[in-house]
Amino acid sequence: MRQFILYSQPECHLCDEAEVFLRQAGLEEKYTKIDIETDLELLKQYGIYVPVLKREDDQELFWPFDVEGIRTFLGLKG
Repeated sequence: MRQFILYSQPECHLCDEAEVFLRQAGLEEKYTKIDIETDLELLKQYGIYVPVLKREDDQELFWPFDVEGIRTFLGLKG
Protein backbone atom coordinates (compact mmCIF):
# COMPACT_ATOMS: atom_id res chain seq x y z
CA MET A 1 0.00 0.00 0.00
CA ARG A 2 1.35 3.36 -1.00
CA GLN A 3 1.32 6.41 1.20
CA PHE A 4 -0.95 9.37 0.56
CA ILE A 5 -1.56 12.84 1.96
CA LEU A 6 -4.48 14.24 3.92
CA TYR A 7 -4.58 18.02 3.64
CA SER A 8 -6.35 19.48 6.66
CA GLN A 9 -6.64 22.41 9.04
CA PRO A 10 -6.77 22.64 12.83
CA GLU A 11 -10.24 22.90 14.38
CA CYS A 12 -11.82 21.42 11.22
CA HIS A 13 -14.63 19.03 12.11
CA LEU A 14 -14.76 17.72 8.54
CA CYS A 15 -11.05 16.92 8.72
CA ASP A 16 -11.65 15.06 11.99
CA GLU A 17 -14.45 13.12 10.30
CA ALA A 18 -12.15 12.27 7.37
CA GLU A 19 -9.61 10.84 9.81
CA VAL A 20 -12.31 8.68 11.37
CA PHE A 21 -13.13 7.32 7.91
CA LEU A 22 -9.43 6.65 7.27
CA ARG A 23 -9.18 4.71 10.53
CA GLN A 24 -12.34 2.77 9.68
CA ALA A 25 -10.75 1.87 6.35
CA GLY A 26 -7.67 0.59 8.21
CA LEU A 27 -5.41 3.31 6.81
CA GLU A 28 -4.31 5.14 9.95
CA GLU A 29 -0.63 4.46 9.24
CA LYS A 30 -0.79 4.95 5.47
CA TYR A 31 -1.21 8.71 5.25
CA THR A 32 0.63 11.87 6.15
CA LYS A 33 -1.48 14.67 7.57
CA ILE A 34 -0.46 18.13 6.39
CA ASP A 35 -1.77 21.30 8.01
CA ILE A 36 -2.36 23.71 5.13
CA GLU A 37 -2.12 26.68 7.50
CA THR A 38 1.64 26.14 7.72
CA ASP A 39 2.14 26.94 4.03
CA LEU A 40 0.61 29.97 2.29
CA GLU A 41 0.49 28.24 -1.11
CA LEU A 42 -1.31 25.22 0.32
CA LEU A 43 -3.71 27.52 2.14
CA LYS A 44 -4.49 29.32 -1.12
CA GLN A 45 -4.91 26.05 -3.00
CA TYR A 46 -6.95 24.06 -0.47
CA GLY A 47 -8.32 26.62 2.00
CA ILE A 48 -12.00 26.17 1.20
CA TYR A 49 -11.72 22.52 0.13
CA VAL A 50 -10.22 20.63 3.09
CA PRO A 51 -10.16 17.82 3.80
CA VAL A 52 -8.51 16.61 0.60
CA LEU A 53 -6.81 13.27 -0.02
CA LYS A 54 -3.96 13.19 -2.52
CA ARG A 55 -2.47 10.06 -4.08
CA GLU A 56 1.11 9.61 -5.29
CA ASP A 57 -0.06 10.19 -8.87
CA ASP A 58 -1.31 13.65 -7.77
CA GLN A 59 -4.99 12.72 -8.14
CA GLU A 60 -7.10 14.34 -5.44
CA LEU A 61 -10.30 13.37 -3.65
CA PHE A 62 -12.17 16.38 -2.35
CA TRP A 63 -14.71 16.37 0.46
CA PRO A 64 -17.34 14.98 0.79
CA PHE A 65 -16.20 11.37 0.90
CA ASP A 66 -16.73 8.35 3.09
CA VAL A 67 -15.02 5.01 3.74
CA GLU A 68 -16.30 3.54 0.48
CA GLY A 69 -15.22 6.63 -1.45
CA ILE A 70 -11.74 6.42 0.08
CA ARG A 71 -11.41 2.75 -0.82
CA THR A 72 -12.55 3.38 -4.38
CA PHE A 73 -10.18 6.35 -4.75
CA LEU A 74 -7.25 4.29 -3.49
CA GLY A 75 -8.19 1.20 -5.50
CA LEU A 76 -8.82 -0.97 -2.44
CA LYS A 77 -11.22 -3.88 -2.34
CA GLY A 78 -13.94 -4.38 0.28
